[in-house]
Amino acid sequence: MTIFAKIISGEIPCHRVYEDQHVLAFLDIGPVSDGHLLVIPKEARAQLDELSDESAAAIGRVLPRLARAVMKATGATSYNILQNNGAAAHQAVMHVHFHIIPRIGSAGLGVGWNAGRLDASRAGELVAKMQAAL
Repeated sequence: MTIFAKIISGEIPCHRVYEDQHVLAFLDIGPVSDGHLLVIPKEARAQLDELSDESAAAIGRVLPRLARAVMKATGATSYNILQNNGAAAHQAVMHVHFHIIPRIGSAGLGVGWNAGRLDASRAGELVAKMQAAL
């Protein structure tokens, strides 16, 4: 059982901002910036690709509303939404979760982007494989 499952069950307290049948949003206790919010499905799945369509849709419906609330509450005009899948991708709690991290001055998420180049033949190969997987 993850810490998020214990928060959902009420075993561990949290600063709840939003809750419905499928989703819980609460303040991160180790915030990157003021107003850093965690948004989790109540369905216990480690990675996004394992989540049911119903839970994924429920998160998708509330993320924009929660982002607006974070911005209004903090005065931030910029923010990041971060979601990691797997330990190699820096996921620390193995329960799907989204971070809404407001950018306030220099506080917020620092992101490095090591961009490469997409080769046209590789692109065609990847598109075919992804479409077949759908």
